[in-house]
Parts: sequence; structure tokens; C-alpha cells
Amino acid sequence: MKQAGTIWQSCKGCIASMILGLNTVVVFSSMMPFALIKLFLPPSALRRSMDTALNALAQTWISINGWWMAMMQPIEWRVSGIDTLERKAWYLVSSNHQSWVDILVLQKVFAGRIPFLKFFLKRELMYVPLMGLAWWALDFPFMRRSGGGRNFAKDLAATRKSCERFRSIPTSVINFLEGTRRTPAKHEAQQSPYRHLLKPKVGGLAMALAVMGEQFDSYLDVTIVYPRGVPSFWDLLCGRVSEIVVQVRALPIPETLTRGSYDADAGYRRQLNDWVQQMWAEKDASIERILSPKDDGDQPR
Repeated sequence: MKQAGTIWQSCKGCIASMILGLNTVVVFSSMMPFALIKLFLPPSALRRSMDTALNALAQTWISINGWWMAMMQPIEWRVSGIDTLERKAWYLVSSNHQSWVDILVLQKVFAGRIPFLKFFLKRELMYVPLMGLAWWALDFPFMRRSGGGRNFAKDLAATRKSCERFRSIPTSVINFLEGTRRTPAKHEAQQSPYRHLLKPKVGGLAMALAVMGEQFDSYLDVTIVYPRGVPSFWDLLCGRVSEIVVQVRALPIPETLTRGSYDADAGYRRQLNDWVQQMWAEKDASIERILSPKDDGDQPR
């Protein structure tokens, strides 16, 4: 019986993989004509209509992913903190990062509630065939990261230019402060002071604040927890994810953090690090509460 269940899960994984692959190929191929038109058009009403079509296709991709996730296995979603969010607002979003599953979780939770999530990408990714053009067409901001001093100032100017459009268009920008997915090996190697998190890296956050700090309405501090164990992407495809907890906190960004210079001002760096460390300590404690054993009367049957 157990073997039959494993075979059935593997079959579901193959089916979900084909749906995801087909969804990606069809949607991103459909984006190409609109992206090419946008590439050669000056800013105009026609170009804005290309943006509408491109964003609609991206939302379709997310919706189809949500559909197959639900089809593979009913997931108990325990989501809080999203009821007051607005689609016509500017958000800087950050989350803990444990699995590639996190990306689909964030997209599903925020779909239709805040502007389409955009990731800061390394400028080199702009030249990835097809995908680079799609990311550019969807207005993902591209960042240069070549070091400090004059290079940092040059990088900042280039990144700010790529974000100019966001001053008039509601935007959500996401940044994973850990910089990579947390694994037990990475956690041990870092000797992280947090039980459930890697040490945060604030360089990317500092760049986002320097570029758009005064534009953001709120900082969305997102905590993702998988109470039954962190799943791999294959686990999600096979329908082995039964429960996901997502907690969202909309926090004000201290005004002083929207004006300072991370590269040149030690006081600013210290204040930014203190702000992030406080949030990280609270996030770690929140994860611990979610994962802690319940009282006897609340134990799952």
C-alpha cells in the first residue's frame, strides 16, 4: 500500500511538472510579441497597453500555478496580515527563504492583493535568452553590484535609472535578506545566532532603500513556515505539502533609512543593521512559536 502511494505521488509530480512546464512555455512565449513591441516603442499609450497585456499574462501564470498546487493536494493555508493591503500602493517585501517553494507561496498569497512582485536581478541576467527579455518587459529592476566607493555610486545611479518608472506605477519589490536558501549545513557554517534563520545581509536592502526608499508605503515583513517540514520543490509537485503558514507584518520604514548612504555613512549602516536585527529576532521567535509543540489538549490526532 505504501509503495502504491509513493508511485501515485510520483505520478502526480510528473503531471504537475508537465503542467508547470507547459504553463511556462506558453505564457512566456506569448509575452515575446508584446515584449518586442515594447522594446522598440518610445513611451506612449500603446506601450502602456503592452504593459497591461504583459502583466495579465504574468498573473495568468501565477493563477495556473495556484490551480495545479491545489489539485495535487489540499493545502491548509494559515495566512495572516494581508487583509489591509492595497493593489495601488508601493511595498518593499522581504521574507525568510528555505525552499524554491517560497517563490510560488509568495506569488499565490499576494496575487491580486498587492502589485505584481518584482525581484531585483543582477544585470547579467538581462541577457539570458527569452527569460531576460521577459523580465525586462515586466519591469524587473536590474542591479549592478561591483563593489564600494565610486563603483557603488555608479551602481546606484544605474539601478535608480532602471526604477524611474516605479515612481508613477504602484510597485512591489522583494528582497530575500538571507541571500540564499537556509539549510542546516549553511546555518551551521554561519554559526547563525538565530535558531531558524541565516544571518541577514542588508546590502541589497540598502540599495532598494537608496533607490526607492521614500516611495515605499510600507515594509512587508513576511514569515513563511512549513510546520510539517521544509519541502523540496519536488515535494510540492508530488502533493506532499499539507500545511503552510504565512504571516505578514506591514511595518513603517524609518524616515532616516530612506535618506542615508550605506556606503559612506557608518551611522546609517549601524541603524539599518539594528533595524533588521530587531525584525530578525522577532521573526525567529515567531517561527519558534509556530513550530513549538502545542499543549496536550491541542495535539493533532
